[in-house]
Amino acid sequence: MKTVAELEDGEHVYGQFLVTDVKKGVTSNSKNYLTIIFQDATGSIEAKLWDYAPEDLATFVTGNIVNLEAEVLLYNQKLQLKVIQGEKILSDNIDFARFVPSAPVPKKDLEAKLDAYLASFKNEDVSKLTNYLVKKFRASYVDWPAAVRNHHNYVSGLLYHSLTMADLAEKVCQIYPSLNRDVLVAGTLIHDIGKTIELSGPVATQFTLEGKLLGHISIMQAEVREAAKELNMTGEIPVIMEHMVLSHHNKPEFGSPVPPLTREALALSMIDDMDAKMMILDKAYEGVNPGEFTQKIFTMDDRYFYLPLYSKK
Repeated sequence: MKTVAELEDGEHVYGQFLVTDVKKGVTSNSKNYLTIIFQDATGSIEAKLWDYAPEDLATFVTGNIVNLEAEVLLYNQKLQLKVIQGEKILSDNIDFARFVPSAPVPKKDLEAKLDAYLASFKNEDVSKLTNYLVKKFRASYVDWPAAVRNHHNYVSGLLYHSLTMADLAEKVCQIYPSLNRDVLVAGTLIHDIGKTIELSGPVATQFTLEGKLLGHISIMQAEVREAAKELNMTGEIPVIMEHMVLSHHNKPEFGSPVPPLTREALALSMIDDMDAKMMILDKAYEGVNPGEFTQKIFTMDDRYFYLPLYSKK
């Protein structure tokens, strides 16, 4: 059986895939169809099921793993599947590692780096607050994705994203010594922990009710405030950390109710944006050869990005 990464135009394939999204549609001549996203550990691909039957709605459900027969087509310069038939697989003995991509660094290595950062803080309040929050959410924090689909949307993606940001913060603080290193690094580690409540988990990730109604920014701001109360912590550090959580998306239209108003909050929002955009570009460049452009990237202002000839494949 082939993986998503191995599919080629014109093939007739049989394989096992995880259903991650299903949407109903109707053509201009009133025919029903399903748009389905299938996934395995190597990637994801869009599929169409034309003139679906009622029983297909029970088979192609988000979170199901299915035995699939399909044809591979090239549509708008992108591979797509035309579903012929599918059958749900009982998931009792399924190894989900076959179907869910993971961070490029082993989980144990990520956790070791996390612990090193947690032990590195010199500011007592920053240390207590950050360690308290990470400990509270650690079980989910080390496994959760950072997003449903845009960036770091794989097992341990949230932790990998946060640690990449921490590494960038260390470098930035070396160049700009006016930045408070402990505050900025702590901000990178806790800013997105609210996603462990906002998102359902690493398999067939969806937004939870809290995620849809509250969002990870407001969820985490409340958690920081509650942690400070539990620790009987006064002074400005808890307020500074709440501000960093609230402002890390930089603008109201991106989800932040306040803009960054400290040096560290501004640096955090810039580092977060850079890491997310680099990951989005890495995904967009998959399957693109040097000298070609990517597909239009919605989250990058609908731009096409060029892969220069000097790039290595």
